[in-house]
Amino acid sequence: MTDVDSAVKLIEDRIGYCFKDKNFIKEALTHSSFANERKINKLSCNERLEYLGDAVLELVSSDHIFRNYPSMPEGRMSKFRASLVCEEALAQCAERIGLGTLIFLGKGEEQSGGREKPSVTSDAFEALIGALYMDGGLDTARNFIMEHVLKNAEEHLVTADPKSALQEKVQGMGHETIEYRVVSETGPEHDKSYSVELLIGGKVSGSGTGRSKKLAEKEAALEALRRL
Repeated sequence: MTDVDSAVKLIEDRIGYCFKDKNFIKEALTHSSFANERKINKLSCNERLEYLGDAVLELVSSDHIFRNYPSMPEGRMSKFRASLVCEEALAQCAERIGLGTLIFLGKGEEQSGGREKPSVTSDAFEALIGALYMDGGLDTARNFIMEHVLKNAEEHLVTADPKSALQEKVQGMGHETIEYRVVSETGPEHDKSYSVELLIGGKVSGSGTGRSKKLAEKEAALEALRRL
Protein backbone atom coordinates (compact mmCIF):
# COMPACT_ATOMS: atom_id res chain seq x y z
CA MET A 1 0.00 0.00 0.00
CA THR A 2 1.42 3.41 -0.99
CA ASP A 3 1.66 6.40 1.35
CA VAL A 4 -1.16 8.05 -0.56
CA ASP A 5 -3.38 4.99 -0.19
CA SER A 6 -2.52 4.80 3.52
CA ALA A 7 -3.55 8.43 4.04
CA VAL A 8 -6.81 7.86 2.20
CA LYS A 9 -7.62 4.79 4.30
CA LEU A 10 -6.82 6.63 7.53
CA ILE A 11 -9.03 9.63 6.77
CA GLU A 12 -11.87 7.36 5.65
CA ASP A 13 -11.64 5.47 8.94
CA ARG A 14 -11.55 8.68 10.96
CA ILE A 15 -14.60 10.26 9.34
CA GLY A 16 -16.55 7.04 8.77
CA TYR A 17 -16.98 7.47 5.03
CA CYS A 18 -15.60 5.42 2.14
CA PHE A 19 -15.08 7.41 -1.05
CA LYS A 20 -16.43 5.87 -4.21
CA ASP A 21 -14.00 7.95 -6.26
CA LYS A 22 -10.70 8.09 -4.36
CA ASN A 23 -9.47 10.87 -6.63
CA PHE A 24 -11.62 13.37 -4.74
CA ILE A 25 -10.06 12.68 -1.36
CA LYS A 26 -6.55 12.43 -2.82
CA GLU A 27 -7.04 15.87 -4.35
CA ALA A 28 -8.42 17.24 -1.07
CA LEU A 29 -5.25 16.13 0.72
CA THR A 30 -2.87 17.57 -1.91
CA HIS A 31 -1.39 20.94 -0.98
CA SER A 32 -0.22 23.25 -3.78
CA SER A 33 3.39 22.94 -2.57
CA PHE A 34 3.27 19.19 -3.19
CA ALA A 35 1.74 19.63 -6.64
CA ASN A 36 4.39 22.20 -7.56
CA GLU A 37 7.25 20.08 -6.28
CA ARG A 38 6.06 16.94 -8.07
CA LYS A 39 5.21 18.96 -11.19
CA ILE A 40 1.61 17.78 -10.97
CA ASN A 41 -1.05 19.78 -12.77
CA LYS A 42 -1.76 22.82 -10.52
CA LEU A 43 -5.47 22.08 -10.88
CA SER A 44 -4.90 18.78 -9.06
CA CYS A 45 -4.15 20.43 -5.72
CA ASN A 46 -6.91 21.07 -3.18
CA GLU A 47 -7.59 24.74 -3.97
CA ARG A 48 -10.63 24.11 -6.20
CA LEU A 49 -12.18 21.68 -3.71
CA GLU A 50 -11.48 24.19 -0.95
CA TYR A 51 -13.44 26.80 -2.91
CA LEU A 52 -16.36 24.39 -3.27
CA GLY A 53 -16.20 23.21 0.33
CA ASP A 54 -16.25 26.78 1.59
CA ALA A 55 -19.52 27.39 -0.28
CA VAL A 56 -21.09 24.14 0.98
CA LEU A 57 -20.03 24.92 4.54
CA GLU A 58 -21.53 28.40 4.33
CA LEU A 59 -24.82 27.02 3.02
CA VAL A 60 -25.13 24.27 5.63
CA SER A 61 -24.10 26.48 8.56
CA SER A 62 -26.42 29.29 7.41
CA ASP A 63 -29.32 26.84 7.09
CA HIS A 64 -28.60 25.41 10.54
CA ILE A 65 -28.51 28.83 12.20
CA PHE A 66 -31.63 30.04 10.36
CA ARG A 67 -33.68 27.00 11.40
CA ASN A 68 -32.45 26.68 14.98
CA TYR A 69 -32.27 30.32 16.06
CA PRO A 70 -35.55 31.88 14.86
CA SER A 71 -35.24 34.96 17.08
CA MET A 72 -31.65 35.77 16.07
CA PRO A 73 -31.34 38.93 13.93
CA GLU A 74 -29.41 38.89 10.64
CA GLY A 75 -26.35 40.70 11.94
CA ARG A 76 -26.00 38.32 14.86
CA MET A 77 -26.51 35.34 12.53
CA SER A 78 -23.63 36.52 10.35
CA LYS A 79 -21.31 36.92 13.34
CA PHE A 80 -22.29 33.52 14.73
CA ARG A 81 -21.64 31.82 11.39
CA ALA A 82 -18.31 33.62 11.03
CA SER A 83 -17.19 32.38 14.45
CA LEU A 84 -18.04 28.79 13.49
CA VAL A 85 -16.30 28.75 10.10
CA CYS A 86 -13.33 31.05 10.67
CA GLU A 87 -9.79 29.78 10.07
CA GLU A 88 -9.11 29.16 13.75
CA ALA A 89 -12.33 27.18 14.28
CA LEU A 90 -11.81 25.04 11.19
CA ALA A 91 -8.18 24.40 12.11
CA GLN A 92 -9.41 23.03 15.43
CA CYS A 93 -11.90 20.81 13.59
CA ALA A 94 -9.06 19.57 11.37
CA GLU A 95 -6.90 18.87 14.41
CA ARG A 96 -9.61 16.74 16.02
CA ILE A 97 -9.54 14.32 13.07
CA GLY A 98 -5.76 14.47 12.68
CA LEU A 99 -6.01 15.96 9.21
CA GLY A 100 -2.69 17.80 9.37
CA THR A 101 -0.70 14.57 9.54
CA LEU A 102 -2.28 13.31 6.30
CA ILE A 103 -1.85 16.32 3.99
CA PHE A 104 0.59 15.85 1.09
CA LEU A 105 3.06 18.73 1.45
CA GLY A 106 6.15 19.83 -0.46
CA LYS A 107 9.44 19.53 1.42
CA GLY A 108 9.74 23.27 1.96
CA GLU A 109 6.25 23.57 3.39
CA GLU A 110 6.85 20.49 5.53
CA GLN A 111 10.06 21.94 6.97
CA SER A 112 8.39 25.26 7.75
CA GLY A 113 5.78 23.52 9.93
CA GLY A 114 2.98 23.43 7.37
CA ARG A 115 1.18 20.59 9.12
CA GLU A 116 0.53 22.84 12.12
CA LYS A 117 -0.35 26.00 10.18
CA PRO A 118 -4.04 26.90 10.66
CA SER A 119 -4.12 28.32 7.12
CA VAL A 120 -3.03 24.96 5.68
CA THR A 121 -5.18 22.67 7.83
CA SER A 122 -8.33 24.80 7.63
CA ASP A 123 -8.04 24.93 3.83
CA ALA A 124 -7.63 21.15 3.71
CA PHE A 125 -10.68 20.76 5.95
CA GLU A 126 -12.79 22.81 3.54
CA ALA A 127 -11.37 20.79 0.64
CA LEU A 128 -12.44 17.62 2.47
CA ILE A 129 -15.98 19.00 2.67
CA GLY A 130 -15.82 19.72 -1.06
CA ALA A 131 -14.65 16.17 -1.72
CA LEU A 132 -17.48 14.71 0.35
CA TYR A 133 -19.98 16.86 -1.54
CA MET A 134 -18.66 15.77 -4.93
CA ASP A 135 -18.50 12.09 -3.98
CA GLY A 136 -21.59 11.68 -1.84
CA GLY A 137 -23.79 14.71 -2.42
CA LEU A 138 -25.11 17.44 -0.15
CA ASP A 139 -26.53 15.11 2.51
CA THR A 140 -23.14 13.42 2.96
CA ALA A 141 -21.39 16.78 3.29
CA ARG A 142 -24.10 18.06 5.63
CA ASN A 143 -23.80 15.03 7.92
CA PHE A 144 -20.05 15.57 8.17
CA ILE A 145 -20.45 19.29 8.88
CA MET A 146 -23.10 18.66 11.53
CA GLU A 147 -20.86 16.13 13.28
CA HIS A 148 -17.52 17.91 13.02
CA VAL A 149 -18.38 21.64 12.87
CA LEU A 150 -21.89 22.35 14.16
CA LYS A 151 -22.34 19.67 16.84
CA ASN A 152 -21.31 22.05 19.62
CA ALA A 153 -22.54 25.24 18.00
CA GLU A 154 -24.71 26.19 20.97
CA GLU A 155 -21.79 25.83 23.37
CA HIS A 156 -19.60 27.88 21.04
CA LEU A 157 -22.20 30.63 20.88
CA VAL A 158 -22.55 30.76 24.64
CA THR A 159 -18.86 30.89 25.46
CA ALA A 160 -18.05 33.34 22.65
CA ASP A 161 -20.76 35.87 23.51
CA PRO A 162 -22.86 34.83 26.53
CA LYS A 163 -24.52 38.24 26.88
CA SER A 164 -26.05 38.03 23.39
CA ALA A 165 -26.92 34.36 23.89
CA LEU A 166 -28.71 35.20 27.14
CA GLN A 167 -30.54 38.13 25.56
CA GLU A 168 -31.86 35.86 22.80
CA LYS A 169 -32.89 33.13 25.24
CA VAL A 170 -34.67 35.57 27.54
CA GLN A 171 -36.53 37.16 24.64
CA GLY A 172 -37.51 33.72 23.36
CA MET A 173 -38.95 32.85 26.77
CA GLY A 174 -41.00 36.06 26.82
CA HIS A 175 -39.28 37.45 29.91
CA GLU A 176 -38.53 41.07 30.69
CA THR A 177 -35.33 42.87 29.81
CA ILE A 178 -31.97 42.10 31.40
CA GLU A 179 -30.21 44.49 33.76
CA TYR A 180 -26.55 44.40 34.85
CA ARG A 181 -25.81 46.12 38.16
CA VAL A 182 -22.34 46.78 39.62
CA VAL A 183 -22.50 45.89 43.31
CA SER A 184 -18.88 46.56 44.28
CA GLU A 185 -15.50 47.78 43.08
CA THR A 186 -12.36 46.72 44.93
CA GLY A 187 -8.61 47.27 44.57
CA PRO A 188 -6.46 50.21 43.48
CA GLU A 189 -7.29 52.21 40.36
CA HIS A 190 -4.75 50.33 38.20
CA ASP A 191 -5.91 46.90 39.38
CA LYS A 192 -9.63 47.05 40.08
CA SER A 193 -12.00 44.11 40.45
CA TYR A 194 -15.71 44.48 39.72
CA SER A 195 -18.63 42.46 41.05
CA VAL A 196 -21.82 42.46 39.01
CA GLU A 197 -25.32 41.12 39.54
CA LEU A 198 -27.56 40.24 36.63
CA LEU A 199 -31.28 40.76 37.02
CA ILE A 200 -34.07 39.35 34.87
CA GLY A 201 -37.43 40.90 35.61
CA GLY A 202 -36.01 42.46 38.77
CA LYS A 203 -34.82 39.10 40.12
CA VAL A 204 -31.13 38.31 40.57
CA SER A 205 -30.35 35.48 38.14
CA GLY A 206 -26.55 35.53 38.02
CA SER A 207 -23.42 37.18 39.35
CA GLY A 208 -19.83 37.56 38.25
CA THR A 209 -16.51 39.21 39.02
CA GLY A 210 -13.76 40.43 36.74
CA ARG A 211 -10.97 42.90 36.07
CA SER A 212 -13.44 44.95 34.05
CA LYS A 213 -17.19 45.49 34.08
CA LYS A 214 -17.40 43.74 30.72
CA LEU A 215 -15.71 40.57 32.00
CA ALA A 216 -17.83 40.56 35.16
CA GLU A 217 -21.00 40.91 33.08
CA LYS A 218 -19.87 38.05 30.83
CA GLU A 219 -19.37 35.77 33.84
CA ALA A 220 -22.77 36.76 35.23
CA ALA A 221 -24.40 35.99 31.88
CA LEU A 222 -22.77 32.55 31.79
CA GLU A 223 -24.11 31.79 35.26
CA ALA A 224 -27.61 32.94 34.30
CA LEU A 225 -27.53 30.77 31.17
CA ARG A 226 -26.56 27.73 33.25
CA ARG A 227 -29.47 28.40 35.59
CA LEU A 228 -31.92 28.82 32.72
